[in-house]
Amino acid sequence: MEEIIILDFYGQYNQLIARRVRECNVFCEILPFNTPVEKIKEKNPKGIIFTGGPASVYLENSPKCDEKIFELGIPILGICYGMQLMTYMLKGEVKRAYKREFGEVDVNIDNRSLLFNGLENVNKCLMSHMDYVENLPNGFEKIGWTSDCKFAGMQDIKNNFYGIQFHPEVNHTNNGIKIIRNFLYNICNCSGTWKMNSFGDEQISAIRQKIGDGKAVCALSGGVDSSVAAAIINKAIGKNLTCIFVDHGLLRKNEAEEVEEIFTKQFDVNFIKIDAKERFLNKLSGVDNPEEKRKIIGEEFIRVFEEEGKKLGKIDYLVQGTIYPDVIESGVGVGAKIKSHHNVGGLPEYVDFKEIIEPLRNLFKDEVRKVGEELGLPKSLVYRQPFPGPGLAIRVIGDITEKKLEILREADFIFREEIANTKLDKELNQYFAVLTNLKSVGVMGDERTYDYTIALRAVTTSDFMTATWSKIPYDVLEKVSTRIVNEVSHVNRVVYDITSKPPATIEWE
Repeated sequence: MEEIIILDFYGQYNQLIARRVRECNVFCEILPFNTPVEKIKEKNPKGIIFTGGPASVYLENSPKCDEKIFELGIPILGICYGMQLMTYMLKGEVKRAYKREFGEVDVNIDNRSLLFNGLENVNKCLMSHMDYVENLPNGFEKIGWTSDCKFAGMQDIKNNFYGIQFHPEVNHTNNGIKIIRNFLYNICNCSGTWKMNSFGDEQISAIRQKIGDGKAVCALSGGVDSSVAAAIINKAIGKNLTCIFVDHGLLRKNEAEEVEEIFTKQFDVNFIKIDAKERFLNKLSGVDNPEEKRKIIGEEFIRVFEEEGKKLGKIDYLVQGTIYPDVIESGVGVGAKIKSHHNVGGLPEYVDFKEIIEPLRNLFKDEVRKVGEELGLPKSLVYRQPFPGPGLAIRVIGDITEKKLEILREADFIFREEIANTKLDKELNQYFAVLTNLKSVGVMGDERTYDYTIALRAVTTSDFMTATWSKIPYDVLEKVSTRIVNEVSHVNRVVYDITSKPPATIEWE
């Protein structure tokens, strides 16, 4: 399978670059900037992309790749910091810009370049840089410029090295996807054979070969990721798979009953439901640090699966619905850690299984949904509201109590119900309530109150790596607020989160 390697220099948009490459039907993988050149050679990529990054290349501790990467004979595209790094390592000159460029800028381009084939002479592009290329390395020529940046694009045709100072992966750049496509097809000579409709079959075949007559348990949450993972393993090994659904007491209102209904009546799988509410809440008692919450929940999940697996006999494999954003945000081999996902960075050091199988580990959320549809799962499940494995534990800010969970369940239920009533559920990709640890003064029934604040969160996104806050109509927000304050005890204030991702994450913890 042809592949593009994306070397991550802590770029803000590295996941978006990966999404754009995959949208062009080419598989790609994000690797740390310091990945040994031998490992890159083993993967035999068709091309390499250097991401942007916040550092200055001329500083001693700035991230730099192995210089032998330029001797591999593989096309390279450097984006922003990636262009500056290429310049610096190939003996060009990078300096602090006399005038920084941030935002949309008119970029003049030489569309005779293979990289800019089919583009207009001037394109609006997103710039975000404080350094710039002062002098090109030997063998390079200018293919892009702005009024304040004399080298906004460069190329070395002989070695197939290209650099651009702007970000083609973001929507703010006109024809950005065309630039990426040109790199993939005109320069790397990709054939674009990677398509989602073959992914499911390939995984089923590979897992059948790996597990053989062995047995596996699947950590089933009822969400789209674990459900698609379960469907793949079920098609591979049939009744040798047992799905274990753990009710950890951190689920939304009526969720445990809904999951049990779906997987006992709509699927022909071995299904076990475990009531572990008391066990999890005892472990979480008094814990207010979000990272600690995730790690406690991650370890406790594993211990429950180990115990239940032993009751079933010899179980060698644990199946998880881990997806690529989980891996990236947990900082496992890629970039900086944002938060530990319970099924990745939150796993304990020792796991009593021969192997953990994660068939969706390299996919983004929208790709997982496509696989689910290809496997014939009902749309009601494939497009179900995302719900994190740690559940309401990371939507209750601060320490967790049963009382707080009940407040949040009721508020969240009202929010989701009103969104469905107004048919906005088809437009929003994720929406939920958060119980903040903030109390404020209010007045109810002519009496002073001092109660909790509920925060509402709704976003639109395609890949869940970036997201835009949703402009829910004021009358809908007003109705939700009125209902929550009137119907949910111990809440006297409702606020709406209008922060996109980045800089915020979708979840609050």
